[in-house]
Amino acid sequence: MKNLIIIISVMVFGFSFASKKGDDPKPSIHGFKAKTIDGQDFDFSTLKGKKVLIVNTASECGFTPQYKQLEEVYEKYKGKNFTIIGFPANNFGHQEPGTNAEIKTFCTKNFGVTFQMMEKVSVKGDDMCEIYKWLTEKEKNGKQSSSVKWNFQKYMIDEEGHLVDSVSTLKRPDCEEIINWLEGKK
Repeated sequence: MKNLIIIISVMVFGFSFASKKGDDPKPSIHGFKAKTIDGQDFDFSTLKGKKVLIVNTASECGFTPQYKQLEEVYEKYKGKNFTIIGFPANNFGHQEPGTNAEIKTFCTKNFGVTFQMMEKVSVKGDDMCEIYKWLTEKEKNGKQSSSVKWNFQKYMIDEEGHLVDSVSTLKRPDCEEIINWLEGKK
């Protein structure tokens, strides 16, 4: 009887261990596709090997000047396998009322934005876009749950497409957390 219990225990543990080894790898953003602000298809698999900062943006927000810091960080680090993806959203105070064309003109004219801007999406609520569901739900990203609290919240994605962390709207794009991450100090 004792041997039977040991055999059953080994079998249960062995099957449990075997199923864990075969589980899917850590979820990656590289499986997503979206539309650029110009309506072109964008495949996130093209970002493999790059650190990515994803930011929900708005043109009529008190934090809109962060576009300037975003562009500065992008210019400084883009040659080091880094990019920024901006997602305009009208979820907070209706501060992004414009069309995609109006948003693009605003960003280019006022802040010289050259990093990739995407089409306007929803970053919270029932109509939240799939990428933001991934960014904010631990069950999908494998790291943490969060909620987008306001415009210009930042999400850091590593070279393998895994969520690293998020940074509050209140912190500038050139804050210590983001720069340390970009420079490999975090």
